[in-house]
Amino acid sequence: MVDTTLFDTLKERGLLYQCTDEEKLKKLLESGKPITLYEGTDPTADSLHIGHCVPYCILRRFQKAGHKVIVLMGGATACIGDPSGKSEIRKVMDKETINKNIEKIKNSLKIFLDFDGDNPAIIVNNSDWFNSYSYIDFMREIGIHFNVNKMLSNEIYAKRIEEGGLTFFEMGYMLMQAYDFIELNRKYGCTLQYGGGDQWGNIVAGVELQRKLNFAYGTNVDLVGATNPLLLTPDGKKMGKTERGAIWIDKDKISAYDFYQGVYQTPDACVEMMFALFTDVDMKTVKKLISEDIVNAKKVLSFEVTKFIRGEEDAIKAQEASKALFSGQGNLDNVPTFEVSECDLSSGIPVTDLFTACGLVSSKSEVRRLCAQSGILVNDEKVTDFNKKICLCDLKDDCIILKKGKKNFIKVVVKK
Repeated sequence: MVDTTLFDTLKERGLLYQCTDEEKLKKLLESGKPITLYEGTDPTADSLHIGHCVPYCILRRFQKAGHKVIVLMGGATACIGDPSGKSEIRKVMDKETINKNIEKIKNSLKIFLDFDGDNPAIIVNNSDWFNSYSYIDFMREIGIHFNVNKMLSNEIYAKRIEEGGLTFFEMGYMLMQAYDFIELNRKYGCTLQYGGGDQWGNIVAGVELQRKLNFAYGTNVDLVGATNPLLLTPDGKKMGKTERGAIWIDKDKISAYDFYQGVYQTPDACVEMMFALFTDVDMKTVKKLISEDIVNAKKVLSFEVTKFIRGEEDAIKAQEASKALFSGQGNLDNVPTFEVSECDLSSGIPVTDLFTACGLVSSKSEVRRLCAQSGILVNDEKVTDFNKKICLCDLKDDCIILKKGKKNFIKVVVKK
């Protein structure tokens, strides 16, 4: 059974940004018939942070509405790297690393998509077709349909051209991504590609390539491309990272507390979009929450996103830890912990060493700078002398609370 209200849901939640044929997409989604769509990912890291997962939140809605979902892993395109928005060429990755990254990412995708059941999502790898496609044949059959002048006018290449360093190697990326759409249509009947707004040029290239192939071979295949708005901070940077680093999806890369706090640090202007993407809270409720109390809205958002990505148990633990640290309520047991030996505390650990070792700061020089700015606290007392040593006498209730700024905490305990 297909949910024919999906188009309205996408529009209401602000998840449809650009579309090559919005009226066509509307008709497809309201027809009551399932369609097949895909989103492509280049496995350039062994994990996903929350900013990477925007398209998967949208694919999740399509799958729940009864449509067939394909996740395309760019085992071949990752060998080149997408030049979109880059001022310099991406680091070339070896195939072994790419394949390892793919296997790790597949596990994370289970949070968003169902790979079993009656309507399972599938994962494909574009290296499966590019590895057997000779360069000469590809250029004769596909390259001939691309105009270089038109490609260079695309904003995908703007920054690289500005820097004077665009390579022919990078220009091949658009051809490959465009062909992915053609291949997935031929193999799986895929008619819709969804992606981030920064992929608009590449997505349009696939739609236009099919039109040219229709003309060349007398076919009548109609493809549609669509994008979601990017999750950007007010200063125009992609969301997904915070002061303390990326908000990783994998549990082994980030604690529940740091994940929760990373979401809580969402800029006010992005809160509504985060609700729209990562939760099923209806938008009238979201707008009411935000208009009445943005701080409470962020607390609700942090809990709901943590519950969705990591599970309810982690969400409750993170919520309790936040209450304990920020309002004196809740359970300190769930606060992120760093262990030190009793022997080291007995002799005293320099504050610069302890803050660096526990990961609250990246360097000793940062600790010295923050001390001068009253940004370092031990048990809620400001530390202005960076030569201070943390000792056993600083233990309170069997722990020492280290704080950087207003939002970053670590509980130090003695190894048992």
